[in-house]
Amino acid sequence: MINSIIKNPVFLLSNSTTIFSLGWVDSLIIVVYFLFVLGIGYYLMRFTKTGEDFFMAGREMTAWIAGLSFVAANLGSLELMGWAASAYQYGILATHWYWIGAIPAMLFLGIVMMPFYYISKTHSVPGYLKLRFGEGASLLSAVSFGFMTVFMSGINMYSMAIVMKVVLGWDIHFSIWVSSLTVMVYVVLGGLLSAIFNEVLQFMLIWLGALLIPIVGLIEAGGWDGMVARIQTNFPAGDYTHLWSTMGSFQDNPMGIHWTGIVFGLGLIISFAYWTTDFLVVQRVLSAKDLRSAKMAPIIGAGFKMMVPFIVILPGLLGLAVIPGLVGEKEAIATGGHSYNEVLPLMLARYAGPGLLGLGVTALIAGFMSGMAGNVSAFATVWTYDIYKPIHLWIKKTEGTDAHYVKIGRWCTIIGVLISIGTAYLVQQFASIMDYVQALFSFFVAPLFGTVIFGMLWKRTTAAGGFWGLFAGIGSSIAMWAWVKLDPGALKFIALSEHAKDMAENMYRALWSWIICVVVTVVVSLLTKPKPDSELVGLVKSVTTVPSEGDLPLYKRPIIWASVIFVVFLVLNIIFW
Repeated sequence: MINSIIKNPVFLLSNSTTIFSLGWVDSLIIVVYFLFVLGIGYYLMRFTKTGEDFFMAGREMTAWIAGLSFVAANLGSLELMGWAASAYQYGILATHWYWIGAIPAMLFLGIVMMPFYYISKTHSVPGYLKLRFGEGASLLSAVSFGFMTVFMSGINMYSMAIVMKVVLGWDIHFSIWVSSLTVMVYVVLGGLLSAIFNEVLQFMLIWLGALLIPIVGLIEAGGWDGMVARIQTNFPAGDYTHLWSTMGSFQDNPMGIHWTGIVFGLGLIISFAYWTTDFLVVQRVLSAKDLRSAKMAPIIGAGFKMMVPFIVILPGLLGLAVIPGLVGEKEAIATGGHSYNEVLPLMLARYAGPGLLGLGVTALIAGFMSGMAGNVSAFATVWTYDIYKPIHLWIKKTEGTDAHYVKIGRWCTIIGVLISIGTAYLVQQFASIMDYVQALFSFFVAPLFGTVIFGMLWKRTTAAGGFWGLFAGIGSSIAMWAWVKLDPGALKFIALSEHAKDMAENMYRALWSWIICVVVTVVVSLLTKPKPDSELVGLVKSVTTVPSEGDLPLYKRPIIWASVIFVVFLVLNIIFW
């Protein structure tokens, strides 16, 4: 009876009652998981005594642990729910955010940028900006990053609540509070060390639980070709299964985007900005035990990242084939139907039975906790070191003790979780979760990349140039967003087409904000006095000697493995052209 109900698309689109109830086996799996992650936090508390332990995991992680944590911090419920929703909304074009929108930037971080982050021994990206540009740019980036992390944490909470509502019928507030408090407890106890070990565990659980949908879904759809045929039958007016061939025109693809938006807006700006300057992911790499491990971690992460579309994008495509009719979030709220954001739990409910349902729900909970733990641990580090510490020094005229900053970090974790809960409801104002996320990236992350990359590669960049460039980039991005909201006709200027959808607008807005940041940075730098070379050693490429890897055998050199990953990346894009 249940199987016949959940395989009826009409039911899925018109009935908001609970799809499944947990059996005792499913409930036991979830309870054991919660107890296990809390146990990890309690156990690791004994190894978290100093600030270096709490905020940077003692800088003792191997390349594999740091690399898995690096990609797992980005594989939360936001990714699982959000990109499955985007795949349903935009088709296989969502895969660009995993391939061209990730792989080149991750390799660039490992080979080019990681030596400067690691050699400077900074604890954060705002910490690097403080060394390079001074307090102004550092404080601006820290505050903007703080806002972004609590908004992102709110998205993870909202994603988890959707899972519990759609699959189990749990109260949305209960779901948010139980899961959020669990994350808060184990991060408060074990800091980044606890977050990293739980992220690696959660990475394994996510794959184990999420593999069910693509495997069973492809069997039902008749393989890849069968799925494509069903999608074409359900949506004859659009092409949802080609990566590049439909992007010669704004009107030929579901996203309403031209290839320039993907290549430059996403591939050059958004991806490089996120993977090289967002402290949420960079913090994991900074925990590596040595420079080679720090360089290898993003490369290892890139290898795993290329496989993630199988468990994230493919369920959304399968949803187009087997449950057509999902709508945007606002329309779903108005009509009582199901939205794009619910495609993953709907697919889980379609295929999961007793035991498997518990494993699948646990995988989504693990994804939620992984994403949220990454945000709150990064939030605690940046707000403690880059905002609280300078203010404390200014007021007290002396440094606080290491124990004092660990205490503040724990309080920042608690406060960050509580603020994040309040931001969860903002997501309902956007058609899909990832439209909201990419808007945040275009506000805060894209301009930051311009400031950081010029600071690393151009020694003539000055403190004033770094600050005013970043300020102009953030301000212009928010202004462009507001302009389109107030005057929809402005879309043809911002996104180069009146047919562009929200995601396309985000890509072009990120590109313009980066360009504005760079232009202002260059102009102001040329008009102001730079630091002497002696103060830039370890911070700027032209005046820093990076340790040679010539004594290592070829198979241990990061550049070799980065080349292998890049070739595979090119082949995948050709196959799905």
